[in-house]
Amino acid sequence: MISDGDKIAVGVSGGKDSQLLLIALNELRRFYPAKFELVGITVALGFESFDAASLLKFYSNLNVDYHIEDTQISRVVFDVRKEKNPCSLCANMKRGAFYSAAKALGCNKAAFAHHMDDVIETLLMSLFYEGRIHTFSPVTYLDRQDITLIRPMIYTEEKMVRACVKALGLEPIKSGCPVDGVTKRQDMKDLIHQLMKDNRHLKANIFGAIQRSGIKGWSIHESK
Repeated sequence: MISDGDKIAVGVSGGKDSQLLLIALNELRRFYPAKFELVGITVALGFESFDAASLLKFYSNLNVDYHIEDTQISRVVFDVRKEKNPCSLCANMKRGAFYSAAKALGCNKAAFAHHMDDVIETLLMSLFYEGRIHTFSPVTYLDRQDITLIRPMIYTEEKMVRACVKALGLEPIKSGCPVDGVTKRQDMKDLIHQLMKDNRHLKANIFGAIQRSGIKGWSIHESK
């Protein structure tokens, strides 16, 4: 995932997962044989209640380079487009702003904090709502942006991420989004939680199926 000389843009939404990712990669630089640079990038969506002060404090405590990309995505999604299901449009616009900022800052790679549970939930959402078998990959080259996206926590279960977050005392920085926590992804979390009452191996079985599925990016050769 990481090579000597990389400059990695880390997507920091303010959530605990992305905070942990930036901390982990920053610590990794102490002993990892390949030398690489980091820059934390936050795409500010334009919500008035976004806690920018807490975000700046988090970055300052880590002593890493950072960039906050100010946008009006919230106004476009909620006021102009008046989206009933805003998450997809918001996510696409947010990614576009993030990659533009990353390229402007000279980054050749980007890192997102998706974990194993995100992979499984995305597979189910794609299957149920799009009629296709698809999910995140550990490493993805984005030819339109000419940037390689890595997901260093993709083999880590969410419960392990939460345990580490708790041990470090990290607190989420709210985006201010009015639909936060009321999403199709949350529905998938609830469904998996319910099904695991009867099958505690459910997540391991689904993740194993993904690894054997032939989905682009999941073969041993493609993930290198």
